[in-house]
Amino acid sequence: MHTVNAMSYQDFDFELNGSKALLEDIFPGFNEYDRIGVVVREAGGGTGSSALLMSALTRFYDFFRPNLGVEPGAQFIYPEFFIFHVGKKHMTHYWMDIWPPHKEVVVKEDDPEQILEAINDRGITRLLVEDIAPSQPIFLRETLNSAKHRIVSALAYSPTGRVKNSDVKITSCEEAEKNVLDSIKISENLSKELLYELLERRELLKVNGRVTETYRRIEVEEALHMLTENTEPSATTRSYFALLEMEV
Repeated sequence: MHTVNAMSYQDFDFELNGSKALLEDIFPGFNEYDRIGVVVREAGGGTGSSALLMSALTRFYDFFRPNLGVEPGAQFIYPEFFIFHVGKKHMTHYWMDIWPPHKEVVVKEDDPEQILEAINDRGITRLLVEDIAPSQPIFLRETLNSAKHRIVSALAYSPTGRVKNSDVKITSCEEAEKNVLDSIKISENLSKELLYELLERRELLKVNGRVTETYRRIEVEEALHMLTENTEPSATTRSYFALLEMEV
């Protein structure tokens, strides 16, 4: 909760189709019970969704003011925001208030079913996926229906911070960007070369001194086709289908 007093929702600017907007225009009905999930597929990739995460973080804390704090009787709480690292952990997002550590979820098998299971298990209601070519994933019917029933809205983001054909623009603030940079710097799994590359990438996102990221609103079903480009079921998923065949 180190961000609570360091920044506010008013420190961010939103645009939708070129017009000034609110977070609630991007995520209709956003509320304190929403659970955001970001699927990350490469080292430092989650930084490309940081403006959305950090602005949603400040909006989340607004629901609990003025009772936030560490004093007895005060509300000490973190938002239910999760990073889904595909294959291995790609960065540490601690300074972006992704906390406790269990919210950095590693999905070891690059398989749509396994990724979506992890998303469902955390009850994600707002989903961000990397802007990759949609694939034809194989899901268990139950897994797919659970996601469609619960996930309200989705966005495509880019690890670079800019997507093609964007309709959403979020301009961050200096304090939020400081937390992003601190997260990069404390990530032990980043090589020195990659660390410098990520820091330079963030610098290139600045417009009039402020980092500006773009996103694209997509349908939830499209997002589920963008969890991975891999269409081969993993060993775990194949074992599910084997069980189903035994029941027939």
